[in-house]
Amino acid sequence: MNIPADLKYTKEHEWVKVDGQVATMGITDYAQEELGDIVNVELPGEGDEVHKDEPLGAVESVKASSEVFAPVSGKVVEVNEPLLDTPENINEEPYEEGWMVRIEMSNPAELDSLMDAAAYQKHVQEESK
Repeated sequence: MNIPADLKYTKEHEWVKVDGQVATMGITDYAQEELGDIVNVELPGEGDEVHKDEPLGAVESVKASSEVFAPVSGKVVEVNEPLLDTPENINEEPYEEGWMVRIEMSNPAELDSLMDAAAYQKHVQEESK
C-alpha cells in the first residue's frame, strides 16, 4: 500500500496535495484496493462550491459504489475530465493520473484537521483489524 509522505489524508480515504491556495485531491491507494476495479466516476463541475466533509462525487466499482467527500471547502477550479472516460486510472495511479479535482481553498486552516502519512497509516491499520 502506497502512502506518500508529502500528502494529507482524511478518515474517509481521500488524499490532498496542496500547492498554494489549490488543493488537488483523489482517493487513496488503500481506498482503490478496497473498492476493486473502478468502472465509473462522478465528479462535480468546474466552478462548483464544495464543503469540507460533504460529498462531492462518487466512485463506482465492480464491488460497490462509494461517495467521495471534500477534504477542504472551496471552489472547484479543475476537474480531471479524462477520468470520466478512463476511471481505471484511479486503480493504476491513484496519486498521479487518478486525481479527481482541484479546489481553490476558501479556508486553508481546514488542512490542520487532516492526517499526515504516519497518522493515516495507523488509521488504516486500525480500520483493517
